[in-house]
Amino acid sequence: MNLVCGDTTLTAAELTDRIAAARSAVDVPGRAVAVRHPDRVTALVTALAAHDAGGVPLVGDDRWDDTYWAGLRGPVEAASPRPGLGWGTFTSGSTGAPRMIARTAASWAASFPAIERLTGLSAGDVLYLPSPLVSSVTMFSVAHARALGATVLLPRTHTVSGTDLARATVLHGTPYALRDVLESGAAHRLRVALVGGARLDPELRARAAAQGIRVVSYYGAAELSFVAVDEDGLGLRPFDGVEIRVDDGVLWVRSAYFAAGYLGAAAGPLRRDDAGWATVGDLVESGTDETLRLRGRGDGAILTAAATVVPEDVEAALLGIEGIADAVVFALPHERAGALVAAVIETEPGQRPPSARELRARAGTLLTGTHRPRRWFWTDRLPRTATGKPAREQIRHDAIEGRVARIG
Repeated sequence: MNLVCGDTTLTAAELTDRIAAARSAVDVPGRAVAVRHPDRVTALVTALAAHDAGGVPLVGDDRWDDTYWAGLRGPVEAASPRPGLGWGTFTSGSTGAPRMIARTAASWAASFPAIERLTGLSAGDVLYLPSPLVSSVTMFSVAHARALGATVLLPRTHTVSGTDLARATVLHGTPYALRDVLESGAAHRLRVALVGGARLDPELRARAAAQGIRVVSYYGAAELSFVAVDEDGLGLRPFDGVEIRVDDGVLWVRSAYFAAGYLGAAAGPLRRDDAGWATVGDLVESGTDETLRLRGRGDGAILTAAATVVPEDVEAALLGIEGIADAVVFALPHERAGALVAAVIETEPGQRPPSARELRARAGTLLTGTHRPRRWFWTDRLPRTATGKPAREQIRHDAIEGRVARIG
């Protein structure tokens, strides 16, 4: 695998040497290794060294607040060794102890042939990965490119650039990355885009086709990996090697692609049965043509920016902010992102809420970027049910329809 990032270009041999030199610092077979560095090449080399040493690399986002990252490293380093695993990702991490998903190398490698069939990916391709290294989308494709011998192209910053597009032939990223490519106006060599992490707007697929980019979209989950794929814009169908069943609207899956589970003590939405089926609680409708239509998460999770945000996790973090007596987090419809994380906060009677600037600053020390509310609302009394719980649906509608005060 060759690696390109900004002005840095490493041949396969040079990358191998860099990884070998880094192994002495991460020789921890079976243990989880927290990796974070402002330089993406250094971060990736460290992660690959940990993997090759038999460890489980968990790569953080260089944009995360240092206090937040310090809270993550403890649970990672305290996790019991799990020999035989090869990769790890953070998911739904909204407090100091997020869920850490670990998997074998084989669970990702099993899906490589299907991806090659769908995209035509080969050793001669330059695979552009605009999502950060913390994303399982990116780390999966790094593992795939390494096995195949393709070139990995990482953006130097968090934006799509014309220089990168002049090199890339295949993109794997989110709908937002694809939109940035199309709106950049830069010349490109892309022939295919593998797109996941959020709902793909049909109009975006058509715009990509008009620019000569064939789009293959998919649905998956960090715990389940690939579940369903849409090759032609006609709907999601089971991914190669995946069995699907729907029980009372809940999607269950059986495949060779599953993660091994969660590291540490954190629980998560993954459930398994004795027959090898698993679910994360996603709700679906099955069409007469055997296509699947996603209806969200049974636990109310918010799917936004290629992340799954559990409202209760964010609410628990927000209660750590001085001046917030209670909070309700919900999905606020958004034309471009599909949904934004929003919060209605309640203060003690007679108290004014913190400013938007204060809320953003405090949330930055408690929540990862994808989980921080993008819109804030305030009330001195949340409506509640007869049992005293917040009336979530009423609160959500009040915020959307402007019946509670917007902060900032």
